[in-house]
Amino acid sequence: MAHTSIPPKPRTETIRPEITRLSELTIGKRVVRRVVRLLARLIIWLFTRSRVVGRENIPAKGPLLVVTNHLGDLDALLGLSYSPRPIELLVKADLFDYPVLGKILNAYGVIWVHRGQPDRRALRASVDALRRCRVIGIAPEGRESLSGGLEEGTGGAAYLAIKSGAPLLPVTFTGTENSRILTNLRRLKRTPVSMTVGSVFQLDQYPDQRTTIELGTEKIMRTLAKQLPAEYQGAYHI
Repeated sequence: MAHTSIPPKPRTETIRPEITRLSELTIGKRVVRRVVRLLARLIIWLFTRSRVVGRENIPAKGPLLVVTNHLGDLDALLGLSYSPRPIELLVKADLFDYPVLGKILNAYGVIWVHRGQPDRRALRASVDALRRCRVIGIAPEGRESLSGGLEEGTGGAAYLAIKSGAPLLPVTFTGTENSRILTNLRRLKRTPVSMTVGSVFQLDQYPDQRTTIELGTEKIMRTLAKQLPAEYQGAYHI
């Protein structure tokens, strides 16, 4: 069998630091977030048969860093639909100029991230959100999985956890691959999907930050793998 190399992680070519900020939760932002959540629930109800396990593990208050696997576009909608708390979303800056989607995301107040770059503004905005006791959602893989299984994790989530001291909440999805959803839509079928919420955990501290981030990323990805069926564990197959 021929060896197929995995393409490198994506990199944002156009850097616009001025778009990256933490939004203040104005009345307008709160209204938009409620509307987006209702739309997300409607889409999930129309196009999927969803199964959610472990919602009781979501803390009612305090800072929270939600770490997830990333299979497709429905991951975020599924998370928004079933989370009892508003979520600050980290979204690739490439979507900023999309005619409709970009405006919706900007109105929601996402934190725009320049992928493959040392995006310090996005990191500062995320740490600030956690220090204000908000909920941040991040996919440590850095992109939708190309294989359906977990890809190698990047260090952003571990860095945020260490810098803020916020607890991590592992959330995993199955069945949300774009190809699977679209195939079933053509057949007028709803797709079975699942969302599993694990137990809150913390990262261990080591003498130097580099080691802490490397081992912290490994712990995050192994924790996600334990919540997933074997076919979704990818690079972290147990």
